[in-house]
Amino acid sequence: MTYRRLARDELPVDTVALARFLIGKVVVRETSKAFASGRIVETEAYVVGDAAGHAFRGATPRTRSLFREPGHAYVYLAYGVSWMLNVSSEPEGIGAGVLIRALEPLDGIEIMQQNRGTKIPQKLTRGPGRLAEALRIEGWADGLDLCEPGPLWIGHADREPGLIGESVRIGLSAHQDPERVLRFYEQGNRFVSGAEGRQYEDGGRAEEARPPLGVRSACGPGSQRCAG
Repeated sequence: MTYRRLARDELPVDTVALARFLIGKVVVRETSKAFASGRIVETEAYVVGDAAGHAFRGATPRTRSLFREPGHAYVYLAYGVSWMLNVSSEPEGIGAGVLIRALEPLDGIEIMQQNRGTKIPQKLTRGPGRLAEALRIEGWADGLDLCEPGPLWIGHADREPGLIGESVRIGLSAHQDPERVLRFYEQGNRFVSGAEGRQYEDGGRAEEARPPLGVRSACGPGSQRCAG
């Protein structure tokens, strides 16, 4: 499948707007031997000044990618277990980002199955840790320009998203404004994580009441759960 790469001037320079805009776009992973992709069906916004975001305490060597111009990858390891893919979202020098929470697999599904060690579709890219493992997105991708040619980029899909739902973010603690509606997802898509997607797992059986791979139920000070 051929996708048109997103141009930076197409990206909304606002975190919430970008989180909505990315629904329906495609994350593409390329190597010299393989091509895999997935359509974005769920995101979370971590806005400027957000206590749940990694940029909250200012730029550090670890979070500097969040302070780049929109369209750069911020990739970090959560709890020493799962890598998380985020997209920088504000003008350069202002830290904020969008967490890519779930993908609908498109190309290279056999590769994803090998990387994840499962053939169950909903267990390939449903959740941020799973999708990173399925596409082998790790620390090497931090800081990549997702609007330029390379091993990881974002493009336009061949169809528009359906109705976009919104909700509070998943797994935040009480001091992090957990009631803010900053999570967006394609309604009715079986690859969405959280309660909206569990009805589609294993023939409708909610086999995974716990958070996605490598994600805990809270995001306190020093936590690596949250993006932005």
